[in-house]
Amino acid sequence: MVVLATKCYIDGDARERALDSLTSLVANDIGDLDVTYDIGVRDDGFISVTVSGDDETVARNVLREEWGEVTPHLSAGETYVGTLEHWDDDGFVLDAGIEVRIPTEELGLGRGSATQIRDRFGLVQHMPLTFVYGGDEGPSRLADEQVDRLYDWTRGSGRVNVNSATRGEVRATVNRAGHAKDIVTVERLGLLEQSIVCRDETDPPGLLASIGSYLPAELKCVIGQ
Repeated sequence: MVVLATKCYIDGDARERALDSLTSLVANDIGDLDVTYDIGVRDDGFISVTVSGDDETVARNVLREEWGEVTPHLSAGETYVGTLEHWDDDGFVLDAGIEVRIPTEELGLGRGSATQIRDRFGLVQHMPLTFVYGGDEGPSRLADEQVDRLYDWTRGSGRVNVNSATRGEVRATVNRAGHAKDIVTVERLGLLEQSIVCRDETDPPGLLASIGSYLPAELKCVIGQ
């Protein structure tokens, strides 16, 4: 079994749609391999995929590469993926199967409190983040590749990040609001966390204001250069 480093935390019909979307995504990932699989949701919201068949080892590795994996034990100095659950002025708290606190000074994202950094980089709750676990050797920190990716966002044309919606739902919402020509694409960050990439001439706060009424979600802007 692989526990994916992404969560399903919504209820009702929206939950069913999200799991249907996930089933399609997993099929795209491993559907050509000689495996059968079953998808479930743990009590803590993380997605589990039980895989069996001749290609099960390959399938598990593909899922780990695509989604990240929540493991029972973390080793100091190793890189993992956790979801952003809480934050305060002293740092971020990620859920990686256990709570992992990353102090503000270990975020690597410039000046300000953790709350200010979250706002500046448009980090929505439950978004997956890659980190290096400190354990007994010192504090945990955001991984270099994660820091680089977030800085790249601020050098681009701007983004609107969303949680509590699938990629398909976000694309449909942008189209419904009449902004299909104002975006480049919608990037999937997790099952229910998406990043709308704006065109150079698009104003991210204006896009957020326009689509916000359609989405019962947290939306945050990234202002590009």
